[in-house]
Amino acid sequence: MKLTGFSDEAARPLAKQIEATKALGWSHLSARGVDGVNFHEVPEETFAALADQLDEAGIRVPEFGSLIGNWGKKIDSDFAITVAEIERAIPRMQRLGTKLIRIMSYAQEPWGQEQHEQERFRRLREMVQRFADAGITAAHENCMNWGGFSAAHTLRLIEEVPGLKLVFDTGNPVFQLDRSASQPGHWQDAFAFWETVRDHVVHIHIKDCLNPTAAGVEPVYTWPGEGQGKVKEILLDAKTRGYDGFIAIEPHVATVFHVKDQSQVDWQQCYDSYVTYGKKLESLLQEIDWLPQ
Repeated sequence: MKLTGFSDEAARPLAKQIEATKALGWSHLSARGVDGVNFHEVPEETFAALADQLDEAGIRVPEFGSLIGNWGKKIDSDFAITVAEIERAIPRMQRLGTKLIRIMSYAQEPWGQEQHEQERFRRLREMVQRFADAGITAAHENCMNWGGFSAAHTLRLIEEVPGLKLVFDTGNPVFQLDRSASQPGHWQDAFAFWETVRDHVVHIHIKDCLNPTAAGVEPVYTWPGEGQGKVKEILLDAKTRGYDGFIAIEPHVATVFHVKDQSQVDWQQCYDSYVTYGKKLESLLQEIDWLPQ
């Protein structure tokens, strides 16, 4: 097991992200955004400079946190957009030696409306195959997408999309209603979700929070192990089962990644909380006698 993190929650410039990573004593970061732009969207010359910067710092990138099929894209969006993202991501991942990319299954439609399941399956099959042909693993995250409706929906993706693997986020079930029934019911249980899908999980995101006051309301994010994400229980189970992949922090405690007005963000607070979050995760891992390698 090794540790990494979405360092764009610590800072916008890559240099500061690297600084936060080294402050934790880590040698990996999960590539998502630099100066507010995703790694597969920055201009080619910008990416080349970023890659050189990572090399010079001795920082490796085990995961691309892509925008592919994410909660910001509807299933009726032009699939050519997705294909272009894939075609930009692959050579950049190859340049960095990155073998895992986080994908999603497109935005959730309101409950009771047509979800276009077959089109989602078709698109994910092509995504997974394109990445597999390049020697890259595509892993679906249980976020605000079709697969995040419930553990049963995620397993359906596994059945319908050959070769698909999973990223499991401990915090995401806490603020999503379980939509495996005919009508939305209670909030999802993070450990029950994990237990159902864990055999297909190749990467773990650590986030923790409290149930929202209502559907559609942003949850209150907490330090790892202090919310309802069953973080410690999931980590202990992962250890017991011999999990040997990466664990990535995605704090959200200082600023929610989805915030639109970045001018309102206190980036020093973000940097400090990111480092604190990583240290608190390390403390949790020490409690269960599971040390990073």
